[in-house]
Amino acid sequence: MNSREQRELLRHTVATLAYRGDKAVRGVTDDFGNFAAGGTVRTPLQILAHIGDLLDWALAMAKGAEIWRDATPTSWAAELVRFHAGLQALDEYLTSDAELGVSVERLFQGPIADALTHVGQIALLRRLAEAPIRGENYFLADIAVGQTGPIQPAARKEFD
Repeated sequence: MNSREQRELLRHTVATLAYRGDKAVRGVTDDFGNFAAGGTVRTPLQILAHIGDLLDWALAMAKGAEIWRDATPTSWAAELVRFHAGLQALDEYLTSDAELGVSVERLFQGPIADALTHVGQIALLRRLAEAPIRGENYFLADIAVGQTGPIQPAARKEFD
């Protein structure tokens, strides 16, 4: 696989993160962000802010810088905007001909895979908060490269 094909696969992964992330946060009220599962478990708002940090880190590394910042969570609505803006900025950089500061593999195994894990945590917290999302056959989902915004296609095959 050449470097352009690798970047396109990573772009598809970013679009997958957008789709799955949007599904995990869609339709919840702002107070869900403060749901406390107990102990030292992060709230959904803290997790969403951390995903934003991961996307900022991914973009910085793609540009050749090693910058990590722990942002203070603001509001659910603001962190949703940040989530999609981070996805879009990373996707736009991957679309460009600009040199990558790290390998595609490192971008995937670090911030992108971590962000996917945290989307799963939000989905689990929704179930614990008695606001579960429906399971879905993601293989059939209409995920497309470049589709990183808050408007995602409807599920094609959800489970009862």
